[in-house]
This record gives sequence, C-alpha cells and structure tokens, in this order.
Amino acid sequence: MTPLSVVIIAYNEERNIGRCLESVQDVADDIVVLDSFSTDRTAEICAAFGVRFIQHAFDGHIQQKNRAVTHALYPHVLSLDADEALDETLKASILEVKKNWVSDGYTMNRLTNYCGQWIRHSGWYPDRKLRLWDSRKGRWGGENPHDKYELTGENATTSHLKGNILHFSYYTTNDHYRQAEYFTTILAKSQFEKGRKAPWLIMMLSPVAKFLRNYFIRLGILDGKAGFTIARISAWATYRKYKKIRQLQMKNSSGLD
Repeated sequence: MTPLSVVIIAYNEERNIGRCLESVQDVADDIVVLDSFSTDRTAEICAAFGVRFIQHAFDGHIQQKNRAVTHALYPHVLSLDADEALDETLKASILEVKKNWVSDGYTMNRLTNYCGQWIRHSGWYPDRKLRLWDSRKGRWGGENPHDKYELTGENATTSHLKGNILHFSYYTTNDHYRQAEYFTTILAKSQFEKGRKAPWLIMMLSPVAKFLRNYFIRLGILDGKAGFTIARISAWATYRKYKKIRQLQMKNSSGLD
C-alpha cells in the first residue's frame, strides 16, 4: 500500500483543525501542519493529535503550500486546508487509491458549508480540486490567493474520485465580508503588478455580471437566501478588487510609494 503524507497549512484555526485532523486519521501515514504562528489553540489541538507541527512566517498561499510539501515524509501527498475535511465516501476512495496508485494526480469535488447550509449551486459546487498527487510531478501555482496544484509534463494523468472535501468556509456573513476584503487586497496587488487595468466602466459592470452569473446562470437562486447572499457578496468583492486596482494605479501615477 502506498504510504501517504497529509499536509495542511494553518493560522488560528482552533475552530476547524480538530475536525480536519480527525477526518484524515484513517488515510494518513504522516501528517504535517505548517502553521503561521497561530495565537489561538491551534498548536495545542495539533499536539493532541500527535502530528508534526512546524511553524514558518506566512509569505503567500502558494509559497506556504509548496513549503508544506517539502516537509512531507512521503512523495505521495494529500493537501488540505485547515477548514476542510474528508467525507466517508472520499476516505474510502483514497484508501482504494493507496492500494493501487495508477494516476499522477486525483481530483475530487469540494462541497462548501456556508453559515450552516450546504451549497450545491452558486458556482460553488462541484468545485473540482486536484488535491492528491505524486509531489515529484508538480507543484502549487496559480495567482495568490487563488492557488492551484499544477502537474508538470504533457503526459500527466489524472483520475476523479468519488466523495467530497467538506469545506467549512464561513460561519457568518461577516466572516465572508472579512475574507473577501482580505483576498481582494492580495488579488488587486497581484493583478496590478502584472499590468492589469481597472477602467471605470469595467469596475461598474463587472459586479453586475458577477451577480447575474452566480445567481441565475449558476443557479444560486436554488440555494435560497444563502445563494442570494453569496451572489451579492461576490459582486461586492469584484467591485472592491477593481477599486483597489484603480487606487494602486492612482498611487503609482502620483509617484507615491
């Protein structure tokens, strides 16, 4: 059976980390948590599970996730965020893969819990993720904070597993607003540095398009009140991203540091 390392990055995740660690006990041969100097009970909870707990200052989602992989004891890796957990079907699927590892990577669906409700539309499901792979054949890439694992080589193979990653994203709408504000700051800076512009018309129309896409085209309307809230905050986040890009443009034009 192929030995498997589970790698998790964390920061102040006392609310979630125990559930995450509990869910991987049956599939993991090695568990490492790379922590960004949490100030809550994250370290204490990890100690109770007996995992390897390593700390390093956070310098970006992509950078931290690639760093976490370097601490894995085995090349075959399952990567999770601290607010995620495996459902029973996915656990069984991973155990079968360990008996017969045939692909370079394995994708799985992610099902998000939003303020107590499972979201099955709104562009949030099936939210396919590549999270199980041979770490010798890829690395984390993408654009902070939207990281993604990228297999290298034209002939890289993937298979899809049954089951879900359970994602406990936001407990309140205020959590959603705070995270959106944080992510849009990172994304705006990244896109500005790549030369992305934010014309006034785009800043005004893109949030409307975002709302219509998530609520109607991606059937957020079927998620009820939660679907409307998700579409509304997603539209607001789109506006905030472009506004922050414009602010960076103006700051750059004025010659301010």
